Amino acid sequence: HGDLIPARAMSDILSAEAQVDVLLSGTEPQMVSVEVAEFYKHSRSNYEARHEDIKQMERDILINASAAQLVEQALHVKGSVLVDSGALAVRSGAKTGRSPKDKRVVDEPGSTDNVWWGRVNVKLTENAYMINRERAIDYLNTQQRIYVIDGYAGWDPRHRVRVRVICALAYHALFMRNMLVMPEELPADERETGTFVPHFTILNAGGFPANRYVEGMTSSCSVDLHLGRMEMVILGSQYAGEMKKGILTLVMYTMPLAGHLPLHSSCNEDEDGNVTLFFGLSGTGKTTLSADPRRNLIGDDEHVWTQDGVFNVEGGCYAKCVNLSADNEPEIFGAVRFGSVLENVIVDPITRAVDYDDTSITQNTRCAYPLTYIPNAKSPAIGGHPKKVVLL
Repeated sequence: HGDLIPARAMSDILSAEAQVDVLLSGTEPQMVSVEVAEFYKHSRSNYEARHEDIKQMERDILINASAAQLVEQALHVKGSVLVDSGALAVRSGAKTGRSPKDKRVVDEPGSTDNVWWGRVNVKLTENAYMINRERAIDYLNTQQRIYVIDGYAGWDPRHRVRVRVICALAYHALFMRNMLVMPEELPADERETGTFVPHFTILNAGGFPANRYVEGMTSSCSVDLHLGRMEMVILGSQYAGEMKKGILTLVMYTMPLAGHLPLHSSCNEDEDGNVTLFFGLSGTGKTTLSADPRRNLIGDDEHVWTQDGVFNVEGGCYAKCVNLSADNEPEIFGAVRFGSVLENVIVDPITRAVDYDDTSITQNTRCAYPLTYIPNAKSPAIGGHPKKVVLL
């Protein structure tokens, strides 16, 4: 975050692909005794095997691939199809929602006094985190192709966070391409030149389980946030919403420290610029009400209130799809098109029509789409001080 992390020079640094390669090389192994190290130094077998580490395998790295490229790649995965409106429909595996009981926050000196520890923010040791991190890196290194999305959390340039997502599934990359503010969506005078250096990195190895013998693990799923390293590691869950919620958690931590108020709310404004906030639990109508065709949409879920007004954290919307129809929610229904990601919906195998009333997989059917898919969305997604606050 710009208020908390010193700006890093954009010149004379590694390219984005080289940065990813360095990250995926993992951490240094533990030291051995001087005697063993000396033996290894002159070992013929060690010399012959110096390039055989799995972390040095060749792999394709697709950075900020287009929606078309990601859809093409995603369709190679069983269960992924194009629906009749052009959107990509996917299955998120065993997890069809977030796993809050498996969320962990690393107890480290820089943040320990600022975290409300308890049943929600469960402590994780540094060593346990590094084991999970290495496990995620090892999994990503086994993939023939990995996907990287470099984008931003936050439309306000003064409070924008550079985010890098590294994942094994094309659908996860497309999801985050929709949910982050992508560089090409920014006004021309706000686009950074030089190499992208992230403030925050998500390592999504959700297709591989956590090791239950690692201290602090209670299941094969673990979602770990390290505020000192500004990293998030996901193991054992392919539900894309974990990445979105990770960024919200980061914003909830960093923004108050910078003197700003993070909001889990939707937001829109009228033609005179009068801003309204909508607060409510999941499923109470935040997304639906914010997409009012008579008002300009600022965002549907994550915002920050500063001394100057409000700004949207996200570049897209993550709408519930249960009972979705063109009559009741025409703007959202129209956003389900090519480039959008539908999660866990039922699709007719012949016509590819979506049955939004069928919740046999989960009640939590979702669609992720860019803000630009809503006709009356405001860009940049920034507004003045709210005039009305609605509690749903």
